[in-house]
Order: sequence, then C-alpha cells, then structure tokens
Amino acid sequence: MTIAIQVCLLFISFVLLIKGADIFVDGSASLAKSLNVPSLIIGLTIVAFGTSAPELAVSTTAAIQGSNEIAVSNVIGSNIFNLLVVLGSCALFNSIPVESKVLKRDIPFSILITAFLLVASYKSDMIITRVIGIILLVLFVSYLGVLIYSSRHSDEQTEEGNSDNPLWKSILFIVLGAAMIIIGGRFAVSSAKAIALAAGMSETLVGLTIIATGTSLPELITSIVAARKGEVSLAIGNAVGSNIFNVLLILGVSSLIRSIQLTNESLLDMIALIGISVMTLVFAVSGKKINRVEGAVMLFAYVAYVVFAATR
Repeated sequence: MTIAIQVCLLFISFVLLIKGADIFVDGSASLAKSLNVPSLIIGLTIVAFGTSAPELAVSTTAAIQGSNEIAVSNVIGSNIFNLLVVLGSCALFNSIPVESKVLKRDIPFSILITAFLLVASYKSDMIITRVIGIILLVLFVSYLGVLIYSSRHSDEQTEEGNSDNPLWKSILFIVLGAAMIIIGGRFAVSSAKAIALAAGMSETLVGLTIIATGTSLPELITSIVAARKGEVSLAIGNAVGSNIFNVLLILGVSSLIRSIQLTNESLLDMIALIGISVMTLVFAVSGKKINRVEGAVMLFAYVAYVVFAATR
C-alpha cells in the first residue's frame, strides 16, 4: 500500500513538473521580449535558478542532516544528467544550435569550476571546506555580474517585439511555474527515494541516480518544452546555467553549512563530469550545434554511466 501511494505521488509530481515547465517557459520567453533581454541570458539566470531549486533544497537539507554523500552525489549526478540526458533529449527533437558565447564562455567555465573543485578538495584531504565554499560563492556572484554586463553591453540578438503578456503577467507565470516545478521536484525526489530504498538500493546510488534524476526533471522537462517551442537558447542556457549554479551556489552553500567529506567515488564522478563536459563542448564546436546523432550518443553514454555507477 505504501509503495502504491508513492507511485501515485510520483505521477502527480510529473503532472506538476510538466505543466509548471510549460508555464515557466512561456513566462520566461515573454519576459525576455518585454525587457529586450536575450533568451540565452534568461535561460542562464532565471530559468537555470528556478530549475536548480530542487537540487538546492535537497543538497542543503542533506548537508544539515550530515548526509554528505547525497549532497555531493546529487550535484554531480544532476550535472551529468543535464549534459547527457537534457541536451541529448532536446537534440533528438531538434538539432540544438549553440551560440558562440556558450562555446567560449559558459561551457569552458563549467569545466574550469569543476576542475577547481576537484583539485581544491583533493588537496584539502578530500574535503570541500568552508573556505572552498566561500570561493565558490564569490565565483557565483562574479559569474552573475558577467552575465548582467554581457546582456547590457553586447550585440547579442534580443527578443524583439512587444510581448503578448504584460510584465506583471510574465513575472506571475515565472513565479507560478517555478513553484509548481519546485513542489513537483520535491514530490518526485521523496517518492522515488522511498521506492528505490524499498528496492534495496544504497544511499550513494540513490543520490547519484534516482535523486539526481528527480531533481533534474525540471531541467529536462523545461528544456524539452523550450526546444519544442523553438526557444533553443532557453533550452541550452537552462542546462549549462543549471550546471554552473549547481557547483557554485549549491555546493558553496552546502559546504558553508557543514564541510563536506568526499569519497573516492565522488572524485571519480567529478573526473567523469569533466570528461562529459569536454565531450559536450567538442560536439557543440563541430558545426556549432548538437545534432540528433550526437544526442543519441549522449543518451547512450548516460546509460553506460548509470550501469557503471550501479555495478561499482
């Protein structure tokens, strides 16, 4: 009976995620038009922050409770999911053109901060200390500053034309959609975790796969909805921006609450994340887009990664 209830809650969470993502994308695209802000910037900031909220809630709660494995594996697993499944799935619907700023700035930056986290934590006896957390948060604020400066002083194509919705309605859609996404994400995580633990999975594997997948469902659904509506800049900005938010903001806040002890498996997963990020960059550079074949390769790579994580 308990499992049946959890399955029902999981279904309800999917409904909230899908409808919330639809409203959220509409509001974000409308806001971009109202403010003459490029969709890429909206995707890298507002959309990325909204869809990263479940990861923030899960990891900070895990840090407070001392569940370090969940706090770290949730972020790393979510970032791998974002690159391989979110972008891979979107590419299956439509080839994803990648703007030059994403190639030159955002994807390389996500690789650098992950490499920094790997090296810094390894040299600190495999601990993400509070000092490292402060550095991550400083980098996060600096990154936001660069995005704001870029949106005001660059020649990026903006969403021209008047929005169909007034500004207040666009903001209302964003808030309402984000609330539905966050609530749906939390229901999905708690239900999936209960079902997985009942099946005998370990906490580490649950954090790396089930919880990471559950908290990344908003990114997946939001990006697919955005891609199907032709808002490809929102889609890729959401995935890449969420990865940057996850490392800098979520691990920064979590490590400030309590220093996070890493395991050898966590270090291996960070190395895997760096390799996957480099592969994504290579795919994006070739033709400045991610095509359907490359999307299929990314999805297959995720299946291989999950099998590796489960068998080790």
